Amino acid sequence: MPSQPSKALETFANPEPNRDYTIRIRIPEFTCLCPVTGQPDFATLHLEYVPNQRCVELKSLKLYVWSYRDEGAFHEAVTNRIVDDIVAAIAPRFVRLTSEFNVRGGVYTNVVAEHRAAGWTPPTPVTLP
Repeated sequence: MPSQPSKALETFANPEPNRDYTIRIRIPEFTCLCPVTGQPDFATLHLEYVPNQRCVELKSLKLYVWSYRDEGAFHEAVTNRIVDDIVAAIAPRFVRLTSEFNVRGGVYTNVVAEHRAAGWTPPTPVTLP
């Protein structure tokens, strides 16, 4: 049976819940529709998150991203909605989504949205010589 777009984000147990580590996912084929003109908007999504107890399953993330293909959405709104849906699905310690939209009318748009769990502070970065 062929795959279908879906708003359901499937998850799995974090294999290392006692460690802060970053998962970085690049999604170069995001598409939604301009809510004003109905024309397609294309973007590369850069998702970074520090999982808590759950991680996002990648195939469901692909189908989730696909579900926006025929929806009208402003860049700012869709970026924040995706962050909200990820937070609802996995309650990460931290998540950042950068939506890098392709040029439209000579204008490039990047939208960055973040969420930090209450009480979580990032570890001090290590700087090597």
